[in-house]
Amino acid sequence: MTWWRRWRTRLMLLLAVLGPGFITANVDNDSGGILTYSQAGAQYGYTLLWTMIPITLALIVVQEMCARMGAVTGKGLSDLIREEFGLRITFFIMILLVIVNFGNVMAEFSGIASSMQLFHISKYISVPACAFIVWALVVKGDYKSVEKVFLVASVVYIAYIFAGVLSGPNWHLALVETVKLPRREVWSDRNYVYMTIGVIGTTIAPWMQFYLQSSIVEKGIEIKQYKASRLDVIIGSIFTDVVAWFIIVVCAATLYTHGLRNISEASDAAEAMKPLAGQYAFILFAAGLFNASLFAASILPLSTAYTVCEGMGFESGLDKGFREAKFFYWFYTLLLALGAGVVLVPNFPLVKVIIGSQVLNGVLLPVVLIFMLKLINKHELMGKYTNSRWFNAVAWITTVIVIGLSLVLMWNQISG
Repeated sequence: MTWWRRWRTRLMLLLAVLGPGFITANVDNDSGGILTYSQAGAQYGYTLLWTMIPITLALIVVQEMCARMGAVTGKGLSDLIREEFGLRITFFIMILLVIVNFGNVMAEFSGIASSMQLFHISKYISVPACAFIVWALVVKGDYKSVEKVFLVASVVYIAYIFAGVLSGPNWHLALVETVKLPRREVWSDRNYVYMTIGVIGTTIAPWMQFYLQSSIVEKGIEIKQYKASRLDVIIGSIFTDVVAWFIIVVCAATLYTHGLRNISEASDAAEAMKPLAGQYAFILFAAGLFNASLFAASILPLSTAYTVCEGMGFESGLDKGFREAKFFYWFYTLLLALGAGVVLVPNFPLVKVIIGSQVLNGVLLPVVLIFMLKLINKHELMGKYTNSRWFNAVAWITTVIVIGLSLVLMWNQISG
């Protein structure tokens, strides 16, 4: 039974480090992400599914680099950027991230409001109540207890897989479009390019890299646990993009097929598919949206607080008390309060802000990737754990493609 002991040891080691990679990847399917994927399916059917395979590969590579840097250096990403490139550059990146992340925080509370309205609960009740629950969870809990709650929330995303099955899609067409590149003429469609950048931006978001590395450090994962931590990242990246694939599929099978192309909120997708795919698909989609929004509303402000505190050299971490990390907790509280408050303002143009923030994620991502690549290839910092040629190739290709898509979008806007 030696093989059993060996596998049991490996499983226990994986469970010990499971969390940062799986959680970070799944928060990626937040309210803004679900809206973006839903619009992709509703507007273009199955034709954007091809993005999922290259995005998953790129996500694994990018997330693995962050996990490795955290395990080797014991420092967060913004901490390393400050030490290696100076405070001025760090401050500039933090300002951009705060702006982008605040747009994402508003998106999460918008998702909470709209998903609860589907069950006839007013946003003036759901938003303040959820904001308080999120605040209490993070401020009053320690890292281990908060991580357990986040892991449970990650598993709930399986609701979208069930919703996709219940929607009765064209499985053959969906699978073909997943492995087939789009026609060349689609790149002259400004909206298609815009949506492609949005899908990339919401799948590989800049905030994820900062949060993952901070979580690796706070959990105390060291280089001897690196292999198990890498498996955590791979499982999380694959699971989250399978969920994203099913969200596009369910909207393509219901909304696109029946000519319902315009979605202003993620909840519109759930409501529209109710008569098309049945009550159960509606409940699963709506409940998944609420879970995703509440989950991300906890983590996105937390990621921002980590980033700013590390970049400025302030104390941070869930295992530190309020008195030890005052700025960390007050900044987290401020982001929650403002994000929830804006959603309660009548006639605020939330949809434009949400989609805009997803696209801005795609534009900002190359900047973060370039800093990461410079750091992880620094021998004095990483020793023998610098990037391999293969990892560098995938990371640089991802960076170049995102820059290229951004330039195409800007050119189409100028010429269109």
